[in-house]
Amino acid sequence: MAKKGNRVQVILECTEHKASGQPGTSRYITTKNKKNTPDRIELKKFNPILKKMTVHKEIK
Repeated sequence: MAKKGNRVQVILECTEHKASGQPGTSRYITTKNKKNTPDRIELKKFNPILKKMTVHKEIK
C-alpha cells in the first residue's frame, strides 16, 4: 500500500560549494510536509568537502 499524506522527499544542495570551485557536490535527502511548508526550504547542514556548516537549499 502507498503512503497517504502530504509528505514528500526533497533534495538539499549546498549554495556555497559551486562558488568555491572545488569538484563534487554536497547533497542531502530529507522529507517535508507540503501542506505546512509549500515554499522551498533552507537548512544549515555540514558540507564535508568544505569542512564547515553551510546553507543548503531545496532543488527541484
